[in-house]
Amino acid sequence: MKAAAFDYVKPKALQDALSLLAEAGDDAQLIAGGQTLLATLNMRLSEPSVLIDITDLAELKGITLEGDHLRIGALVTHTEIEDSELIAKHAPLLKAAAPHIAHRAIRNLGTWGGSLAYGDPAAEWPACSLTLRATMIIQGPAGERRISANDFFIDLYTTTLEPDEILVATEIPLATSQEVFYFHELSRRHGDYAIAGLAAVAQKQGDVLSQCAFTFFSVSSKPVMATKAQNLVNGQKLNEELIGNAVAAARAEIEAIADITNSAEAKQHLIGVLLERGLKHMLA
Repeated sequence: MKAAAFDYVKPKALQDALSLLAEAGDDAQLIAGGQTLLATLNMRLSEPSVLIDITDLAELKGITLEGDHLRIGALVTHTEIEDSELIAKHAPLLKAAAPHIAHRAIRNLGTWGGSLAYGDPAAEWPACSLTLRATMIIQGPAGERRISANDFFIDLYTTTLEPDEILVATEIPLATSQEVFYFHELSRRHGDYAIAGLAAVAQKQGDVLSQCAFTFFSVSSKPVMATKAQNLVNGQKLNEELIGNAVAAARAEIEAIADITNSAEAKQHLIGVLLERGLKHMLA
């Protein structure tokens, strides 16, 4: 099958892209890395009348250190994140997560912003952005607005991004010297979508973790935080009993959803497996 016919435009400035979106309305589709969109076009799951290529927009590029946060442009590729010294130093969770994304060919083209805007609950970047308390910078007809990752992801492939808006960049607070992290996903083969995954960070002093953020992905219709487990662990001396209580709390709080190959019960079990491993890793 081939894509339905569409017009193709490649604006050179952000305002031009926004104007094109406004003119075309719901019939327009943005393309950057295209690693998801091209497949949906060819299967005619998406049939836009106009495809707007945003890869020339300078405002959406680059990884920069700005004050107390990192700014990651929406067009930054997965490989650029994987190879960035700034990421390795100030957001090491992202460095650890990047190699789990599909395969090198996809990481070379796929973009940070594309993954966030698509809102795939099995993807790594939405979960990481939630864990790192990221802020999404969005540009639309009314100007710029900012929204926390916690409020950005609504449901399955659904975000708060409006059809006439563009995700420009993301701001992430810098990691501290006391920050510890854990990223792992369980999949049948490397590069496959995760059966279940966990992105976690905390501040560590001795055997006490604080400011915990434990986000699970590929278990529900969007990335979900284990808030009850976080509250149990925060500021408490970590031991086997507390780890067990946190595991039980996470399993009780998060209602896993089955996919085409894995049952909800299996995912519910893996939530606990990942959290136990993650807590022991951060304590070590």
